[in-house]
Amino acid sequence: MSTRLLSAILALTFVVSALADGKATAKKLGLEASGKASKQWERVFGNPEKIKEIGADKLATSELTELKKYLIDHAADSDHPSVPGK
Repeated sequence: MSTRLLSAILALTFVVSALADGKATAKKLGLEASGKASKQWERVFGNPEKIKEIGADKLATSELTELKKYLIDHAADSDHPSVPGK
């Protein structure tokens, strides 16, 4: 594989991971933001065992950050809670 092609693939991978969507990741993991209050989500992300329980332990740091932001921003007690099924 040429160096140019490899560089292009790596750059594209970086861009895709940088644009990680917390909502899509939550959906992929079967998580519903409104299932917990924001403080509960903060406790989940503060505990490595709980992160593993929800299946987020294999995510890249950027994906984990986006997931946490989405879940807290759309938690049950937020100004914009998510609506299950949407």
